[in-house]
Amino acid sequence: MFSVNEILDMAIRIENNGEKVYRDTTEKLSQPDLISLLEWMADEEAKHAEWFSNLKNEASANSSNPFVEEMSRELFNDLLGEKNFSHEEVNFSKIGSIKELFEIFIEFEKDTVLFYEMLQPFIENEDTLAHLSKIIAEENNHIAHLKESIGNTAALPAGTG
Repeated sequence: MFSVNEILDMAIRIENNGEKVYRDTTEKLSQPDLISLLEWMADEEAKHAEWFSNLKNEASANSSNPFVEEMSRELFNDLLGEKNFSHEEVNFSKIGSIKELFEIFIEFEKDTVLFYEMLQPFIENEDTLAHLSKIIAEENNHIAHLKESIGNTAALPAGTG
């Protein structure tokens, strides 16, 4: 049902939306540590979008119908729009600790993984499934990295430097 390019377009949009939320939020905060962490997370989201773009370039070599791909891209743009999953539900200015911030980041990443995993039953092509598995693995690696970071920053309250 879904092509590799459709899934990668969704992944790129999700990562770009997340990056935008994090960058926009830095402008609303005054705590340097939280701002620094949000900038780091935005950079990570940008790296993910680039990683997915590179996968898309690989997959595009096997694209069968550019017209269908473009129609699918427009459909997914309409579906996703500026949605950021749970990003909009968080008031970053109320975050009280770096640990809490990292826990929110982990939840965002888990939401993304869940979204990609929900797509799996609808995918029939084995190459597309393999690409989606790569995407899920990258997101899970990011979750593991964030969990490691909690251990290094858990004792720091927000606003310390």
